[in-house]
Amino acid sequence: MSDILKLVGSRIRDIRKLRGLSQESLAEKAGFNSSYIGFIERAERNISLKNIEKIANALEVGVHQLFTYVQVDGEFTDSEKHLKEITHMLRRRDSKDTEMAKNILIEIFKRYE
Repeated sequence: MSDILKLVGSRIRDIRKLRGLSQESLAEKAGFNSSYIGFIERAERNISLKNIEKIANALEVGVHQLFTYVQVDGEFTDSEKHLKEITHMLRRRDSKDTEMAKNILIEIFKRYE
């Protein structure tokens, strides 16, 4: 099993769950058989670029987001626990929310400087 298939499959599963979609509902939105989504998420099928685009559209994300998968664990030292938690929360939000959070932090830090 290829690492890229595992990472993309995991990313699709994570985004699908964040959107509150079942494998069946994602498959329907993307125009696939429901078992196909399971195969992809378990890295049991090699997915074509065309099908990646269909899944990204069904998930309402850009194709690049299906390849952007950085595991939170191992990125930070134990002393950076809060940063790890914040990063985990932000990765579950859309770009508008993360931009708003960034702007709020900028304003907070300006007041403390």
